[in-house]
Amino acid sequence: MDKIEHLKREIAQREAELQDLRKQLAEAEAEKPSVENGRDNTTTSQSDGGGGEGWKWPLEEHEYERYSRQMIVPDFGLQGQLNIKNAKVLLVGAGGLGCPAAAYLAGAGVGTLGLVDGDAVEVSNLHRQVAHSTARVGMMKVDSAVAYLQGLNPTITYRAHATHLTPQNAEEIVSQYDLVLDCTDHPTSRYLISDICVLLSKPLVSASAFQTSGQLIVLNSPPGKGPCYRCVFPKPPPPESVIGCGEGGIVGPVVGVMGVLQALEAMKLLVRGDHRRLKKTRADGTTTEEEEEKDVKQVGMLLFSAMADVPFRTVRMRGKRKGCFACGGGDGSALTLTELKTSLDYVQFCGVNTPVKLLRPEERISVAEYERIAREKRAHVLLDVREKEHFELCSIPGSVNVPISRFTARREGAELEDLIPGGVAVLPPDAPIYVVCRVGNDSQIAARKLKDWGLDRDGERFIGDVFGGLRAWKDGVDPSLPFI
Repeated sequence: MDKIEHLKREIAQREAELQDLRKQLAEAEAEKPSVENGRDNTTTSQSDGGGGEGWKWPLEEHEYERYSRQMIVPDFGLQGQLNIKNAKVLLVGAGGLGCPAAAYLAGAGVGTLGLVDGDAVEVSNLHRQVAHSTARVGMMKVDSAVAYLQGLNPTITYRAHATHLTPQNAEEIVSQYDLVLDCTDHPTSRYLISDICVLLSKPLVSASAFQTSGQLIVLNSPPGKGPCYRCVFPKPPPPESVIGCGEGGIVGPVVGVMGVLQALEAMKLLVRGDHRRLKKTRADGTTTEEEEEKDVKQVGMLLFSAMADVPFRTVRMRGKRKGCFACGGGDGSALTLTELKTSLDYVQFCGVNTPVKLLRPEERISVAEYERIAREKRAHVLLDVREKEHFELCSIPGSVNVPISRFTARREGAELEDLIPGGVAVLPPDAPIYVVCRVGNDSQIAARKLKDWGLDRDGERFIGDVFGGLRAWKDGVDPSLPFI
């Protein structure tokens, strides 16, 4: 294992060095004279316009070649490319959303592309986070993404912020950019990103994806005029309803679609100059601050459902919410940068989904105890309450799958035949019932309901759960279990 990890680190280091060499090669090729169509075209640095002595065009020669296919699109043109080149765009999150968004923005020629992420690449990321690779498992995501992006377009500037965005560092990081993309996956991050964008007058493109669906909305655009995230979602979802990809799952192309759409919305804002603080570069090479006020467009949320016959639909949203804590809804905001840094607790605001504590210690057994019971072939029943998709992937031998959704959906007074396949015949009268789930939360809920329904026969039959669930089983009993 040590040799494998060493080789992975070596490969990652060599790939980073290779990407740097490719960037140096691209820069060298951009500076050397080239002969094309019988004439000498000298390409020099950006400082002289990119074409050497006598070069009179606003973009460098290699940029005309690289970006020509998008510049000839109607309503894009040279001015659109100049706006993109002059822009600084920040992506918060270098995962499933951030990877495709960053790839298309880098390919389009965004002048400066920043990425914020404090996580490292894991194998479970690779089916959807397409900028990373097996060789770069263990590398910081921002460094892995930059290595990929430099291979795609080495002519632009990349900034890697290898940290999570926090109330304390948000101003320092976000203030460096013109436009922000929220590519995160948790409400705490979404509220923080929206708040700092409001305070710093940055438009925000926000997206999310889960299982086979996604949503997309453009916020605070134009700054101070459009609604913020708190206008659309004044209250966070209940913490128990927030399920991550690790538990609920995600289909790779779904999050890819949403990330590509984020890049598209960002390019629309940049090309149109829909940000009064964006510097516009004229064809003569001079720049100017865009001061004119932009009209506020009707805000709509794009909803994507991969399995629906009509996968896309748009829901019309209200504009700024009167009295909004962050943006004020036009009446002045109560939020300040000082308050954001020192007083706001986004984790507390969104709530913390604390571990379930429904059973007493004597109603729970360890994985070692259950392993001994199974090995000695004592009469018992083990109910696995994960959903069937999880159960099909891996399970403890001899367990019976009864998804937790059946427990929560059972009507009062309904027969147990409706709950457990095969009816009560699978439950020997005196056999104890053990319940297991992924980490030991749903198993407590199910065990408590079985007691409430009287299956413990007033305490004569033991009903309890396996503490720690399949995660503890893998760690303490069977390391070969492909725990999901």
